[in-house]
Amino acid sequence: LILTLKTGSLKIKPELESESTIGPTVGEQAIRTGTISMILGALATVLFMLGYYRRVGSIAVLALLANMALLLGAMALFRFTMTLPGLAGLVLTMGMAVDANILIFERIREELEKGKVLAQAVKNGFQMALSTIVDANVTTLITALILYKVGTGPVRGFAVTLSVGIITSVFSALVISRLLCEIYLRY
Repeated sequence: LILTLKTGSLKIKPELESESTIGPTVGEQAIRTGTISMILGALATVLFMLGYYRRVGSIAVLALLANMALLLGAMALFRFTMTLPGLAGLVLTMGMAVDANILIFERIREELEKGKVLAQAVKNGFQMALSTIVDANVTTLITALILYKVGTGPVRGFAVTLSVGIITSVFSALVISRLLCEIYLRY
């Protein structure tokens, strides 16, 4: 703050009166607590998907695991630091990935109720859910980019994690889930 004030055209010279630092233990505890809550939330989501959607719920769970692996791999590749806001972005990414699969499965269910054969219902379900998934994720990506542009520190960490997560969740929903459905249909 003093350096910022000194660079301006302030007539008085600011002097440092006190300084305090926060040790890493506060952040470690917050990340540990955030990680535990994230794991519990993920477990509840997995149980819901398996309980409600049964077999196709397992496809969603596998796609979610692939999404998390892609996201964490990308974060490690680009050496992004995981912070508490980053964990929040991770949780939001999980929610959006599950949401995309729910949209797809509900469209497939609608097609089956219309009397379509399973293979055709899967194909139509993915096609019908595509625009909704892309729309929801593009608007969220735009918001994340704005947050990154105008935000500082923790907000930028959240925006980065969310941006990478949106890209991986769209890929996992539209490519990995579809691939797993195609494999399921063949066997």
